[in-house]
Amino acid sequence: MNRNAHASENRKSVTVIGLGPMGQAMAGVYLERGYQVTVWNRTPDKADELAARGAVKASSINEALAANELVVLSLTDYDVMYAILEPVSEHLSGKVLVNLSSDTAEKVRKAAKWLTGRGASLITGGVQVPPSGIGKPDSSTYYSGPEEVFEAYRKDLEVLTCTDYRGEDPGLAMLYYQIQMDIFWTSMLSYLHALAVAGANGITAEQFLPYASATLSSLPAFVEFYTPRLDSGKHPGDVDRLAMGYASVEHVVHTTEDAGIDIALPSAVLDIFKRGMEKGHAGDSFTSLIEIFKKSFGVRT
Repeated sequence: MNRNAHASENRKSVTVIGLGPMGQAMAGVYLERGYQVTVWNRTPDKADELAARGAVKASSINEALAANELVVLSLTDYDVMYAILEPVSEHLSGKVLVNLSSDTAEKVRKAAKWLTGRGASLITGGVQVPPSGIGKPDSSTYYSGPEEVFEAYRKDLEVLTCTDYRGEDPGLAMLYYQIQMDIFWTSMLSYLHALAVAGANGITAEQFLPYASATLSSLPAFVEFYTPRLDSGKHPGDVDRLAMGYASVEHVVHTTEDAGIDIALPSAVLDIFKRGMEKGHAGDSFTSLIEIFKKSFGVRT
């Protein structure tokens, strides 16, 4: 494929495969920006609304692939990608597939090898916003894969969101996405748990809002402070000590019990603190718990 020719011609044409809420949003934004959009979905009627807006509704996956060199995938996971593309793998040669589906970094790397073996290129992405954020200037997506290919199609991808290219390793975009999800879901679940305890004590979500927001807003300063210490592998107990943290979490568990709320979440946190104590980190910073995480499953340090 002549990617330089694509960059110079700036042909505004794309195929979108997978028309769940995210795929619908992506195809819709491409139409709004003047692209010729071909769409395909395993459930054909999901393409009807986009077709009414000017998209070409492909009658088969072969037709969808033949329409454009650039193919954007928005699927449940990479297993669905294989289910769709394996039967037509002879038609993948010369295609640039931008897979914005969620999965693991290792599965993404295997998919990159699979597609390369069939003459296609894979750019992987981790979208950092819900469907409502597609097309918004403050939205962003992690990308990784062959840099030359990414640069040739950067402007096409920037129609969807800002782009944050993480490197040649195809698994990097998904890795950045999943570790962000690790923070997001854990934080939001802790908020719901705290709100349940608050509600059991007559405090409404609206009353709790400014206090929850203040706590969450304070976290970036803590993250910034501890970053150089974590990178150096040092966990001095000059600012905080694990033993103090253990006592604090223990109080959270007891408060939860008193409120009649499920203690599973804070108990899991307390167990991690306890394991750190048992490993001799009582006088170290709570950040020493990262060593517990690393060693639990034999992660290389």
